[in-house]
Amino acid sequence: MSTQFKYYAKELLNIALPIIMGNLGFILIGAGDVLIAGHHSTDTLAAISIATAITNCIQTFGIGLIASVSPLLSNFRGERRSAKKYFFPTIRFSMFLSVLVMFAVLAFIPLIDYLKFEPKLVPMIKEYMFVTAFATFGGYLHAALKEFLQAFEIVLFPNLVTVFSVFLNIALNIVLVFGLGPIPSLGVLGLAIASFVVRYFMGFALLIYCFRVMNFNDYRDFEYYKSLIKIGIPISCAIMVEFIAFNSIAIIMGRVSGIYAAAQNLVCTLTTVSFMVPLAISNAIAVKVGFANGAENINDLKKYSFVGIVMSVGFMLCSAFIFATFPEFLVRLFSQDNALIKISIPVLYVLSIFQVFDGLQVALSGIFKGIKKTGVVLVSNFIAYWLISIPLGYVLAFKYHLNLRGFWYGLASAAIILCLIMLSMLVKSIKKMETAK
Repeated sequence: MSTQFKYYAKELLNIALPIIMGNLGFILIGAGDVLIAGHHSTDTLAAISIATAITNCIQTFGIGLIASVSPLLSNFRGERRSAKKYFFPTIRFSMFLSVLVMFAVLAFIPLIDYLKFEPKLVPMIKEYMFVTAFATFGGYLHAALKEFLQAFEIVLFPNLVTVFSVFLNIALNIVLVFGLGPIPSLGVLGLAIASFVVRYFMGFALLIYCFRVMNFNDYRDFEYYKSLIKIGIPISCAIMVEFIAFNSIAIIMGRVSGIYAAAQNLVCTLTTVSFMVPLAISNAIAVKVGFANGAENINDLKKYSFVGIVMSVGFMLCSAFIFATFPEFLVRLFSQDNALIKISIPVLYVLSIFQVFDGLQVALSGIFKGIKKTGVVLVSNFIAYWLISIPLGYVLAFKYHLNLRGFWYGLASAAIILCLIMLSMLVKSIKKMETAK
């Protein structure tokens, strides 16, 4: 390994390692919900699987817009512009989005009655969605402040908060779902209340930290919001395209039987745990490439891009090996339901192929965020997931009776095509930069 490669890898890891810790913590909060729900009952797991699938599709719109904060402020810092003054505008932006998203989730709840889910699941789905709708404020505050601090490469404390929240969430889930002493067993409602408390804790913990480490003056700049929307809309739509693709599978198969929604949630939980590592590397790439782009340093931009891709794909190759080698062990961590295990294991073999290309595409997404060409990510995701993955998966699932596995064949195909599109566009973009330079 060359000295140069080690240098750029170390620079990326300085940012990525705490983010990996935090990202794993964040997804382990969701995994904790799946773990507790699965041990409570398969119906509880099915209900929260469908509910989270729907709310995720709605809430990712705002999360995608908030994700534009760190690449934008990183570019400002690379251009030697003041970035700290955008603290209060960032909070205002996130709170405005949270109001819109909360009402969108609440407005969707009456529609659950018409989506033909199993009748026994409907009340639980609606109950979970109602409570978690009001958790949006805490969740978006946390996401916005995490992005703000990440732009300054302050990543340790925000991610320590997330790791602590994993244990807080598990403790609250156990007490509220199963009951303890005078506290009755609340089932699905207990899971929702735990999520509500944890998200507000995470948001306010970062808010207090920011006021302790920095001094802020109120500042208003309408152009900042326009820039966030310009960069964030493609990011948001790209995330929504992917999230809706994954979560629509839970919704579609959940109408066939709740156990398929439970299996999809279980498989997505497993893949998302491993995905948090390349996602953190992608965030680090976006920050470093964004800084290099703002400073017009094409050499660093290319080096961070290449090293980041190698790190991301390398990790996912290891992850794919584990999924293909120990599928039953991994599934049994969450449930002992034999029917659920029988559905999930074949999907993990397909997932192991998907993993490798998922690692490549998320690294490429980080590069495009850094160079502020987020429209490429949106168009590529739309083509791959909605013109290829969902139609192909639907045919394989229902015409060829592959059910959930058919949809995952479609997702694997989409990931391969997505990588080919983004790689070709990245090569063109870099050549254009070099010519302009």
